[in-house]
Amino acid sequence: MVVSKSPNCGCCQLWVEHMEHAGFTVQVVNTNNVNAIKERVGIPYGKGSCHTAEVDGYFVEGHIPADDIKRLLTERPEGKGLVVPGMPAGSPGMELPDGRVQPYVVELVAYDGTTSAFAHHAD
Repeated sequence: MVVSKSPNCGCCQLWVEHMEHAGFTVQVVNTNNVNAIKERVGIPYGKGSCHTAEVDGYFVEGHIPADDIKRLLTERPEGKGLVVPGMPAGSPGMELPDGRVQPYVVELVAYDGTTSAFAHHAD
């Protein structure tokens, strides 16, 4: 997995550690222009977050749990990758001291840029 992130982003580093603890080998690329990476891989407008990962032909945008990425790589659905827009409180790398998790949806991005629900968290 290659993760492109700002060199100054603490929550991105926490997400990288979440991936490593889940068994992923992670190469970090610190860049001041993550938007160029997002454009290259095809993150739909309004679906961005603070870091972009690339793994086995898919992109992974934002604070997506490792189990969702493992499911993506096992099931191999048709599409470009997964997104979780914004930075939901309680998602990996955005944990809260009290353990609370803001409900959020991980979305699968189709080749035409449309999205559909892939996983629901804290519903």
